[in-house]
Amino acid sequence: MRRRLASGVIATFGLAVATLAVSLASTPASAQVNGCQDLQKLLGERQSIVQRLAAAQKAKKKMTPQEACSTFGRLASNGEAAIKFATANQDWCQIPPSFIDGIKADNEKVMTFRGQACNAVKQQAEMEKRARQQAQGANPFGGADSVTSGAGGGLRVPRGAL
Repeated sequence: MRRRLASGVIATFGLAVATLAVSLASTPASAQVNGCQDLQKLLGERQSIVQRLAAAQKAKKKMTPQEACSTFGRLASNGEAAIKFATANQDWCQIPPSFIDGIKADNEKVMTFRGQACNAVKQQAEMEKRARQQAQGANPFGGADSVTSGAGGGLRVPRGAL
């Protein structure tokens, strides 16, 4: 599932960048000088993140849940900034609506994948917490010195030599 989502994000992003590159190539130079290059910076950052994801996928390197959560968090944040800029400057920078729609769709996929990765981080942390408790001899149903017995509550475990 991760591989399919990551591949979809990479493919969608590539198409969106190609569409915008054609559009910006036909934009007057004065418009680019007056702020439109900010979108190119955002897209350059986005492309860098996507290339790192693609390289990891190509090398068949599995990302840890923490790495995936962090990377897709940066990608989602970048996507939100790109959507905000593109929407606000659509007319001035001559950004086609199809580009904005593509970035929105791409960012929705990224947000879904980020949610899955970050949930995996939470689950892993909870499992590690339980494992530490068990390793320390803690009883998750009562205090460290008690043993639960049915409906009667806990019984005190004697300390010292038996």
